[in-house]
Amino acid sequence: MTLRPIRIATRSSRLALWQAEHVASLLNATAPDVPVEIIHVSTLGDRDLSAPLSSLGAFGVFTREVQRVVLDGQADLAVHSLKDLPTDYVEGLCLGAVPGRGPVADTLVLPAHANAGLNWETIPLKARLGTGSLRRQAQLLHARPDLQLLEIRGNVETRLRKLDAGEFDAIVLAVAGLERLGLAGRITQPLQPPVMFPAVGQGALGLECRADDVSLREILSRISDVQTFMAVTAERALLSDLRAGCHAPLGVATSFDGDQLTLEAVVLSPDGASRIHAIAARSISLAAELGKVVAGMLRDQGADALIAAAKVG
Repeated sequence: MTLRPIRIATRSSRLALWQAEHVASLLNATAPDVPVEIIHVSTLGDRDLSAPLSSLGAFGVFTREVQRVVLDGQADLAVHSLKDLPTDYVEGLCLGAVPGRGPVADTLVLPAHANAGLNWETIPLKARLGTGSLRRQAQLLHARPDLQLLEIRGNVETRLRKLDAGEFDAIVLAVAGLERLGLAGRITQPLQPPVMFPAVGQGALGLECRADDVSLREILSRISDVQTFMAVTAERALLSDLRAGCHAPLGVATSFDGDQLTLEAVVLSPDGASRIHAIAARSISLAAELGKVVAGMLRDQGADALIAAAKVG
């Protein structure tokens, strides 16, 4: 008997394909008799490389078209960078699995020819620093208001070429993306809290399937990592409760101590001048509640106004 293949929908960038192929390898290991196919999908975020991400809309810039392919039955599974996946419920879909998480940190990246002694502490005043993320921009300006923050778009390789060509003095990228592309040698200095809190879901993959696909959901449950799933559940509950959107100036960090999950979060004004902070812990089983608790703590300090200012900007 020929088994129905699992068709994976993904963006076509090299990083997205790495992610899809990684998921395919996990599926092959847990269900070796089931064939796996990869289907390429173009998204709005891939097609428009000139406009700032914030101008393309708050939700689904890199995910809507991929989700549509699954809903229409042209594919069975969507692989997302979880930090790009909106928290809004899409009727007919469910988050079927979140495999083990990769590195969550962002990193400073200097030009290939840069002085070996340069780092976050020693880059010059008014350095030109490239990032397309409002979250990163706000946190960088909070720590270093002298910096010139410049918009940069394109895949990882394109950004590195622009950096090495002299368009920027430094850029900020995700450690996970560089490592997955075999570019770990370009990591200059990981930026950790309190300087830089990661995005919600950073370093994790979100696997979406149709909610009524019982057989696929059973297979996906075998490759999902419980601890990662609960951490991102708390993070995404916070993001959803604040109605912040994937591109808001909001950063999070999660950690575990036995069965206790701690969630720490910051929200900033777009210019980095204002920054609020909250932290709380709950049992792992109460991950979603924990996200809402931290959201409430941030809201009590004025998070709604900061997020609204970012949306207007």
